[in-house]
Amino acid sequence: MKITLTTYDIANALSNDELAGFSRAGAFALAEYLEEYEESTCEEIDLDVIAIRCEFTEFESIEDWADCHFSDEQLEELLDESKTMNDAHDLLAEYIEERGTLIRFDGGIIVSQF
Repeated sequence: MKITLTTYDIANALSNDELAGFSRAGAFALAEYLEEYEESTCEEIDLDVIAIRCEFTEFESIEDWADCHFSDEQLEELLDESKTMNDAHDLLAEYIEERGTLIRFDGGIIVSQF
């Protein structure tokens, strides 16, 4: 026996998980990502908000993510090649996407743990 959830149901469950701290917009972006993943892999996902909370984290920006994951020296070394702020954003996005998942939405980003 199973229940099929809508995007709204998934987003509601994710945003109601107080320990995850997903914003409403972030929860919807993540719900849409999970649905797209299901469709592209033809693999059904069980909604486990605790597992999702452990795998994905929301940040206000790529800079916020970088501040949490790099020391100033490491970040400076990584971004040495960038000439503009857009280049820096692209380098950080590429770094994340090579190692995990980056979900962009209006108001922030969600990154998988890697």
